[in-house]
Amino acid sequence: MPSRLNPYISFDGTARQALEFYREVFGGTLTVNTFGEFGQGGDIADKVMHGMLETDRGFTLMAADTPPGMSYQPGDNISVSVSGDDADELRGYWAELSGSGTVSVALEKQMWGDVFGMCTDRFGITWLVNIGEPRS
Repeated sequence: MPSRLNPYISFDGTARQALEFYREVFGGTLTVNTFGEFGQGGDIADKVMHGMLETDRGFTLMAADTPPGMSYQPGDNISVSVSGDDADELRGYWAELSGSGTVSVALEKQMWGDVFGMCTDRFGITWLVNIGEPRS
């Protein structure tokens, strides 16, 4: 999969409803994974850990519910996602973006199997970098 850059929006428990609304607006295919699917129980189990809307026009919108313990601030709840399977390319972006910024999640293998990291660059923009396994 070639690398892609797209917005990633955080919600306070309404990610599923928002993504379904955006699907009505833009059309496309919606994929939703819950926290429960990855072994987290309690109140967050049915909340969206990761959702992605891909449209026929080439739009991609990602979203999630903010997990407990993380700050949710409307207006500051949009970040930029860079993802794909070219590990060298994506690690290069990570090095540049995080180098003069602040790392909040180290770039390392995560419970869903991908290598993921989150940082805020020197301009205050939050970046999510996700390296998936190459698909044959």
